[in-house]
Amino acid sequence: MTPAMTAAMTAATGSSYVLERAWVDGAVHDDVLVVIEDGRFTRVAPGGRPSAMTGAAPTLPGLTLPGLANGHSHAFHRALRGRTQRHRGTFWTWRDQMYEVAEALDPDSYHALARAVFAEMLAAGITTVGEFHYLHHQPDGTPYDDPNAMGHALVAAAQDVGIRIALLDTCYLSSGFGEPVQGVQRRYSDGDAERWAQRMVALRADDATVVGAAIHSVRAVPDEHLATVVEAAAGRPLHVHLSEQTAENDACIAAYGATPTQLLADHGVLGPLTSAVHATHLMEDDLTHLGSTRTYACFCPTTERDLGDGVGPSRHLYDAGSPLTLGSDSHAVIDLFEEMRAVEMDERLATRSRGHWTAHELLDAATVHGHASLGFPDAGAIAVGQRADLVTVDTASPRTAGTGADAHTAVFAATAADITHVVVDGRVVFQQGDREQVGRDLAVVIERLWA
Repeated sequence: MTPAMTAAMTAATGSSYVLERAWVDGAVHDDVLVVIEDGRFTRVAPGGRPSAMTGAAPTLPGLTLPGLANGHSHAFHRALRGRTQRHRGTFWTWRDQMYEVAEALDPDSYHALARAVFAEMLAAGITTVGEFHYLHHQPDGTPYDDPNAMGHALVAAAQDVGIRIALLDTCYLSSGFGEPVQGVQRRYSDGDAERWAQRMVALRADDATVVGAAIHSVRAVPDEHLATVVEAAAGRPLHVHLSEQTAENDACIAAYGATPTQLLADHGVLGPLTSAVHATHLMEDDLTHLGSTRTYACFCPTTERDLGDGVGPSRHLYDAGSPLTLGSDSHAVIDLFEEMRAVEMDERLATRSRGHWTAHELLDAATVHGHASLGFPDAGAIAVGQRADLVTVDTASPRTAGTGADAHTAVFAATAADITHVVVDGRVVFQQGDREQVGRDLAVVIERLWA
């Protein structure tokens, strides 16, 4: 654990900073005084440095943003980075390699891996992670003595490093439409939705932990189980992989006579607490269903391009009424700046025109909308009463120098490597000098896993 992470566990109840530049109320302001009490902003004052009030308040040089929200994560996929590029293939061949890692983990090794991955997220300015969790049981499908041992390992890892977590406990019952689980998928399945719900509701939330639910996909949860999941998820975030692959769409239409989106709509899955992850291959009616229900659309462009999934209709979904959020999914890259930028760049490639998304809209996707989709509506803005998260970007790095130090710097120039200081709920959890230790910790745990 880095010095900043250790400090996160023992932070004082109150603090203050002067932010050289900061994203506040949808614009960048100079010299913003923020006062923090009990993990929340009690004062946010842009535009001046009254000496009597700033006194001993340290200055954070650079551009400070609200905390970033990673709307979709599979922590164990991080072990695959750099190891799946040797052969041609598709999502389905990549999945076979992912299953090898899934089979090897136990609660202790999962905790160690997740702790290192969550520390990497903090170093990238991510203050909340939505962990789409389906690795539940022992390799033969038998529950651990603690049926939620793997979920508890993830929560403990988040607590160790000081990141908030929405644990999205995932229902997974079928290998495909009408097919039983096979191989490592036995670890994922509770047998039926009722038993999944009984285990999920035993998980406990706290101030830094939201317990949400997830439907892995329409291929993994038969339609007769969807209502049970929706009922158990009432009042919680509910996430679902949606139309990531055309093969899934074709199989769903063959099995049910409906697209995956139509099937979810028919069973009451969509709505303002639901996030459709990927939403890549959609029909016109699908856009209407998602937008009219205010279902979030969580795009993961670095994974979608890494797996060759395709480019989803992000702007069409947003204009139809679906707020955009962002995730790093398989962690080919953990960099929400790259995810923001990629949404616009992918639209440019698909349409051969520029200017689909403003920097403001993309920052909202990575901050306020992302946090709300994970059950933290009181995070994602530097504002009085909000959780005191601060993410400071170096505006003089080789990537950001000369770019204007504004919202466009954050979205179209910065990378995770430019983060210098991170505060979560008023606690310092990352400083620039911690970055090398984060890398060393990741190397140790991943090399041990592959040994």
